[in-house]
Amino acid sequence: MDQSAPALTHDERIDWLRLARTPRVGPMTFRALLDRYGSPSRALEALPELAKRGGRTLTPTSSDAAERELEAVHALGARLIALCEPDYPAALAAIDDAPPLLCVKGNPALLGGRIIAMVGARNASLNGKRIAERWARELGDAGWIVASGLARGIDGAAHRGALATGTIACVAGGIDVIYPPEHADLQAAIAEQGIVATECAPGTAPTARHFPRRNRLIAGMASGIVVVEAAARSGSLITARLAGEQGREVFAVPGSPLDPRAQGCNRLIQNGAALVQSVSDILDELESFTVRSLREPGSGYNAGEGVGDPDETELQKARALIEESLSPTPTPVDELIRDCQLPASVVLTVLLELELAGRIERQPGNRISLL
Repeated sequence: MDQSAPALTHDERIDWLRLARTPRVGPMTFRALLDRYGSPSRALEALPELAKRGGRTLTPTSSDAAERELEAVHALGARLIALCEPDYPAALAAIDDAPPLLCVKGNPALLGGRIIAMVGARNASLNGKRIAERWARELGDAGWIVASGLARGIDGAAHRGALATGTIACVAGGIDVIYPPEHADLQAAIAEQGIVATECAPGTAPTARHFPRRNRLIAGMASGIVVVEAAARSGSLITARLAGEQGREVFAVPGSPLDPRAQGCNRLIQNGAALVQSVSDILDELESFTVRSLREPGSGYNAGEGVGDPDETELQKARALIEESLSPTPTPVDELIRDCQLPASVVLTVLLELELAGRIERQPGNRISLL
């Protein structure tokens, strides 16, 4: 983010937390609300009426609940970093569904460094873990911060290799939740020497739906991702796919076609990932990547004026047309605006109404689908 941007006040941070924890307000909805209303406080005021117009009731998270969460974060020696603040990773802020708030424990300066992700199989081979640990150490020596997901196998090896030079553990639960249990010492060491990051509230137990969100954090904050071993269907391939969609470099270590743990990496290479056999292969590619700027995150996330709501008469005429134009198949918002021949402000407001009423879902790539 912009290093000149000011840190939030306590009251502003509470408003960010309230909006982020309100049901049906995901990361993309959060941004859409800030674009519309300029600040979380004004968005919170507008939420109940927006949802009501969409046909449902919605009560924003209370100030007391947000205060309790913030106190719990501080009691754990952690902190919350908002999307608009200087310590928020710039590369992560540039993706469509960047979390509004990151809960972090450790050294936040690492989030501003050059970050490379490394992931792979949980049931990794001994050679795979050796490669991950050695390469992570060498990447750290070359000035790169290694991010991974603290899982068994390749992730753990990567964290151990980069512990001395700087590593980021993106976790799928609360900052105080140890998962997997055997990584308790490793997670504590990362919190001391590196940084642990999550978008979840303290005490949140990791569940299946949290891991894809964790994967997008790993991919989103990095310039590239190295996949050491991966089965044909694995979370590592999801992370690699997200990285490719976000415009990051994807690297894959080739393996024997007889080893199921090599099938994912070999397929990535078939589909255009860079085949790498040494750290120098990765560094050569990253050097050319760093001169290409990532898309800048949007502006106006800190108490801007916003644009407000269109006239109710316009909205009333537009609602039926917009709902008829949507389906369970994701539709690009820009295409919807063109097809409906309505002002963008009208379409975007109706979409917010429907989303907060739980009737549509916002997808990456600025797409919308009916639920």
